[in-house]
Order: sequence, then C-alpha cells, then structure tokens
Amino acid sequence: MGAAVVRGPEGEAKGEIELPEAVFGQEVHQGALHQALLRQLAGAHQGTHDTKTRGEVRGGGRKPYRQKGTGRARQGSIRAPHFRGGGTVFGPTPRSYAMRMPRKQRRLALRAALSAKAAEGVVQIADGLAFAAPKTRQMATYLDQIGAGRRVLLVVEGRDPNLELSARNIPQLKVVHASNLGVRDVLIADTLIFRRPALDLVVEHLG
Repeated sequence: MGAAVVRGPEGEAKGEIELPEAVFGQEVHQGALHQALLRQLAGAHQGTHDTKTRGEVRGGGRKPYRQKGTGRARQGSIRAPHFRGGGTVFGPTPRSYAMRMPRKQRRLALRAALSAKAAEGVVQIADGLAFAAPKTRQMATYLDQIGAGRRVLLVVEGRDPNLELSARNIPQLKVVHASNLGVRDVLIADTLIFRRPALDLVVEHLG
C-alpha cells in the first residue's frame, strides 16, 4: 500500500494518507496494461481517411477508343487504376478502429496503472484546491509549490469551469474527470493529483 502527500490550497504539505490497497496496492498486470493502452490509442484514430475507387473518380464515362483495330490493349475507361488519375485499388476507406475489452479487464488495467504510480510515490492529494475566478498564474504557482513533474494529471470529480480555464494554458497540465480516467493519461503522468472527492469516486468505482 502506498502513501500520498496531502496538499493544501496553496500547495503546502499537510501530511500523508494511506491510499486504499484495493486500488493503489495491486499487482501491476503488464498484459492488461498493454491491451488497455492499445485499445485507448486505437480508439483515438478518427478513421476518416478515404481514397476513391474507379467508380468514384470524376470522368472516364466514355470509352477512350474503339475496342478493335487500334493495335492497343482494349480499355473501357481512363479512370481505371492503371491510368494516371485513375481510381485506387484496395485503398483506405472510413472505418472504426475501436477495440473491445471486457469491463473487468479495463478496471484491472486501470488499477494496475494507479498501483504503479503509487509505488513510484508520485500520487498527491489536493485538499481545498479551488479558484474563485480563472487564474492561470495561481495554478502555475500551485504546481511549482508542490514540485510537480514535467507532465501533470489533475483528476477532478466534475465540471469546474474556473479550474479548467486556469489549467487550459499550461501545456504540461491535463485535467480529467474521475469518470473519464484512462490508462494512458495515468501512465505518462509524472505527477498524479487527485482532488479529495475525485479520489473517493475512483476508489468507489474501482475498489
């Protein structure tokens, strides 16, 4: 079981708490992590790439020359694939890259990712982190105060417009809702910060 530093509204250390072993103290299952990461990366593909077949290319409706008597091979359209400007054979068409993965396995992978970060000692708890108005400088000062790494993941319990606007212009900081927490975001984060209610939601969901 790992411990996490509790930070106050200004980033000051207020002590430590033990993270729930059911979520942050599990064995790091490499197979589930790998499959979950592949699934998330594949799901990010838009799949909108498209090429035109000979039936979709403009033109080519007229037979280029007569069937017999020219000494050349017979042709029916100048938009055939072997002509310049013709259609593409077996080219990419719009499709979904989504991969299926059982819910239990997805949760297993997320627990493994969180357990790995807890073992590294990079999980912190933000107690009372709130913004009366959007203040990017206040958020940057908070990150400096807690000694955040190059990539920071801040997990919140719900919509918080002031906090989200305060974090929007900080390139190394990403804010996600607890319900949308993904394996890739957890794995690439150098510092993982949970607001107190968000931590409770994650533990309730995965515990």
